[in-house]
Amino acid sequence: MTPQEYTQLKAFARIDGAILGVVWIVSFLLCIAGFSNPGMSLPGSLLAVCSPFIAGTRLVKFRNYALNGVISFRRAMAYYILMFFYASLLMALAQYIYFAYFDNGYVMSYYVNTLNMPEAQQMIEAAGLSRKEMEEALTQMQQTSPIAMALNIMTFNITVGIVLSPIAALFTKKEKR
Repeated sequence: MTPQEYTQLKAFARIDGAILGVVWIVSFLLCIAGFSNPGMSLPGSLLAVCSPFIAGTRLVKFRNYALNGVISFRRAMAYYILMFFYASLLMALAQYIYFAYFDNGYVMSYYVNTLNMPEAQQMIEAAGLSRKEMEEALTQMQQTSPIAMALNIMTFNITVGIVLSPIAALFTKKEKR
């Protein structure tokens, strides 16, 4: 890959990463809204599950528009990984802003209330966990800073992109005839 081709790859990946990042942010906000309005969490979850397919669609558009329908396996993998990287940066920024300035403990209080329900207590016992272990885990989560939460989720999203990239590249690569 020439330096010019690499620059082109990064430029298109940034744009498609921004699109994917916006999808993730909407998904995140819908899931948070789903705590108080259960009808909102399903569309949020569906967006999250569909995001690898959205990324694959964007990869195909890049292949067809910028590369005249031809892309190697390695370039497709690199594009997919970069797209997830840029989307993860945008998502981490949005999550940091949310947890630092808007959440005010809302998510944690929802988890605490959910785990105090009798059904959740039965599930915790069935999993072989003690009440003390769950309380310690919740305490650790409450002490996690907004930047740490955002960076943990960003790392997870990048890892998902790396794991899914060979699969996406396998389905989207096209060699010259």
